[in-house]
Amino acid sequence: MNFRTTSYRALFSVSLPLVLSMAATTVMEFTDRVFLANYAIDAIAAALPAGIAAFLILTFFTGVTTYLNVFVAQYTGAGSHRRIGPCMWQGIYFSLAATVVLMGLSFTAYPIFRLGGHPPEVQELERIYFRILCLGGGFNVLGTCLASFFTGRGKTRPVMLINMVGMAFNIPLDYALINGVWLFPEMGIRGAGIATVCSWALIAFLYAWLIFDRNNERLYGMWSGRGLDRELLGRIIRKGMPAALQFAMDVLAFTFFVFWVGRLGKVELAVSNIALSIESVAFMPAFGFSMGLSTLVGQALGRNDVNDALRFTRQTIAVLLTYTIALGLFLGLAPQWILTIFIMAEKGSAAYWELLDRGVVVMRIMALFIAFDAMYFTFIGVLKGAGDTRFIMWSIGLASLFVMVLPLTFITVYADGGLYASWAVLTLYVLSLFAVSFWRFRQGKWKVIRVI
Repeated sequence: MNFRTTSYRALFSVSLPLVLSMAATTVMEFTDRVFLANYAIDAIAAALPAGIAAFLILTFFTGVTTYLNVFVAQYTGAGSHRRIGPCMWQGIYFSLAATVVLMGLSFTAYPIFRLGGHPPEVQELERIYFRILCLGGGFNVLGTCLASFFTGRGKTRPVMLINMVGMAFNIPLDYALINGVWLFPEMGIRGAGIATVCSWALIAFLYAWLIFDRNNERLYGMWSGRGLDRELLGRIIRKGMPAALQFAMDVLAFTFFVFWVGRLGKVELAVSNIALSIESVAFMPAFGFSMGLSTLVGQALGRNDVNDALRFTRQTIAVLLTYTIALGLFLGLAPQWILTIFIMAEKGSAAYWELLDRGVVVMRIMALFIAFDAMYFTFIGVLKGAGDTRFIMWSIGLASLFVMVLPLTFITVYADGGLYASWAVLTLYVLSLFAVSFWRFRQGKWKVIRVI
């Protein structure tokens, strides 16, 4: 494919499969929660905090392995195809080390969830779910590592197909292990964790099956490049770790927001959870296109073609702005219609009207910033594609602390602020992320940064 003459085609061919891959992962998580909610209230109460805790830990390791995408992209752009095999093997070694660390962290379940102060029966289920996800988390880290072999070369369709296979495998296994149907024992939340780990293992196996063949050995040195390269591994960790911390801090900031809003009351928490669930409709395409843009920018910079990198950036901006502005108008003009989908069970009650009234305001606030959120992901994608990760880490860390954590704490604890004030803080946080990432992009330092 000639990226210079078919750039929109290249953009969609790389990014859309990544969006659909994320959608498959989201469906897996959603069905897991539905099955647990129908199994036992304690199970679903335990799954969310335990799942978030495990996800935050996994994010650090998968953030590093996902960043292999940029190394593979720049090697591809530079024509150094035989360097891809050694690069992938350093990621495999990192994944093996991460597996050992995650197994060790599984033993921290007791003190972590004791601090949460949840009822004892919920704490026990939290520990079970958390431990299983940590013990099997190495498969997830390895899977994201191996996926970079495809995403970095712009071949994202196999990633989409493998994730869909993982979803199709996970959903029936999840149901069977939770509820004890067919030949399987009833395992509740333990079964949900095991099903998730099994799907991670299947995904990693399918990637390995496609990658390690004679053709890829001939082209990329996928077997002969298996030696430990300490210099290359060090570079991957130095560049990947700030990117991983950036994503982890961003997730932590939103988790903090949900936690503090929950202190305001059940209605406030319900409204915010509904709004953030809807916001994921904007988040998934933005994140998928951001990953795709990182690949395309990395390849362009690998061949020292800054103009191509700028062209892909402009086109990603055009696509995401069109999508998010249209979505924002829909959220702003018809919030009641969307909200009723989530709160039909409360129809006719006092809670229904309170949820609807407050939800309309929150939805309209959210409509104001989703386009800026998408642009933040766009510029972050460019910076990551170049390797400008240290700046990303520090800027997101400072924004999380000074624009989210401290103002939200002051508003909810000392100023007796309510739901709308909290959402105003979240809006300012998103705007600050956009402003900082756009400023760094405009500086242009990313144009001369390389990871290879």
